[in-house]
Amino acid sequence: MIEAILIFPLLGGTVLAVWGHRSWAPELNSLVSFCTLSAAVLLASKVLLHGPMSALHEQFFVDSFNVFLMVLTAFVAFTTTLFSRPYMRNEEALSGLSNYQMRLYHSMYQVFCFTMLLALLTNNLGILWVAMEGATLATVLLVSLYRTKASLEAAWKYFILCGVGIAQALFGTILIYFAAEKVLGPGGTALLWTHLDVAKGSLEPTVLSIAFVFLLVGYGTKVGLVPLHSWLPDAHAEGPTPVSAVLSGLLLNVALYAVVRCKILVAGALHSHFADDLLIGFGLVTVLVAAFLLWKQKDIKRLFGYSSIEHMGLMTFAFGIGANFAGLLHMTVHSLTKSAIFFAVGHAAQRSGTQTIEAIKGLIKTPAVGWGLMLGAIAILGMPPSGVFTSEFLILTRAMSTHPWATPILLVALGVAFTAIFGKVQSMVWGESEGRALPHAPAFSPIVLHLALVLLLGLYIPQYLARWYSEAARLMGGS
Repeated sequence: MIEAILIFPLLGGTVLAVWGHRSWAPELNSLVSFCTLSAAVLLASKVLLHGPMSALHEQFFVDSFNVFLMVLTAFVAFTTTLFSRPYMRNEEALSGLSNYQMRLYHSMYQVFCFTMLLALLTNNLGILWVAMEGATLATVLLVSLYRTKASLEAAWKYFILCGVGIAQALFGTILIYFAAEKVLGPGGTALLWTHLDVAKGSLEPTVLSIAFVFLLVGYGTKVGLVPLHSWLPDAHAEGPTPVSAVLSGLLLNVALYAVVRCKILVAGALHSHFADDLLIGFGLVTVLVAAFLLWKQKDIKRLFGYSSIEHMGLMTFAFGIGANFAGLLHMTVHSLTKSAIFFAVGHAAQRSGTQTIEAIKGLIKTPAVGWGLMLGAIAILGMPPSGVFTSEFLILTRAMSTHPWATPILLVALGVAFTAIFGKVQSMVWGESEGRALPHAPAFSPIVLHLALVLLLGLYIPQYLARWYSEAARLMGGS
């Protein structure tokens, strides 16, 4: 199953690089993603029944933590292809995308999914770094798809900032190998996470603490932590909307996963709260800064790009204080909600012919788009009974008991974000309709499916899913 999960998107990307401009390419894109999702579900069921497993001489490893993120990634990647089918056909008709651009989009989408799944499944910290770099290169090509001045500038900014960040992560990875080699001996085992986890108590604490700083800065750039965040709103605004959906809903999660895996090693080596304190500090600053920056946004996709920064800061804070169950739940509901919002935003921008907030009006005349955006915004702002409310409530209650001084900061940031986003979304949903007819009808089912799942997780978390989260939280060393 591990091999199948990686082969499907890699093979699909190769085929779409040749025939990605054909009329049936969007359907093939969805089929490949569905096969990947099916393999991911089968692997997850095996892990839940039989426990962690490894493959290919321990180069790949699956436990309750990464298999949960793998299923989430495969699911959102699949539903995004369903949204992408009419969206990219409309873009081809309205923006005049060439055959080359359509081949590039479909092939790089699958390559992007491959790199994210590779990062989640690998047991080797070196391969993890390579996968994160591959994800950067794939998304740079996707962000620059339209070849406008703004999209090329956004792609270049993304490439430079994340390239510098990933170089810091490489140095941190080398430091971990340097510390592990003395304990585990030279060779590939010194980069295998399972071996490092067993020997983490014997690793040199000073070297590990320095390594974590570089890793946090490096992978934290991909997470969008302040002050390393400036690439993210531009990339969201200038790339195709399906790319914005998977950037917010998936790639940021994968980068945070890399940070958390490294944090587990450092916490075990130092026997202190050094790594936790760094996560708490970066998380709080990110939540607060992003919330206030929401007020200044005039582009709808940039607005929700900054919202993603805010929520990634909240997740980072949650993992710092040990609220791992709540952090994993927030990862899930944020991915589902934010991708649904971008689905609605994408159709709204096509219908209005602009991404400027003040120029978008009367979305309620297209009920699935208008209600999808409104309900998605209400959910992402943490209104009950959404799953975001549940996860934020758990994070806040944990903060009250362990770090009470941080609770007012979080409440202020969440209140500021609520006011900024709700007011802007309300003005777009209501009012006189000024939209145009689209050549292809929007895909409503992914929006409805995602928001329904978010509502369900707010009202009831299935027992098997709660056990899944609890086991993953235990592996991370918290609750």
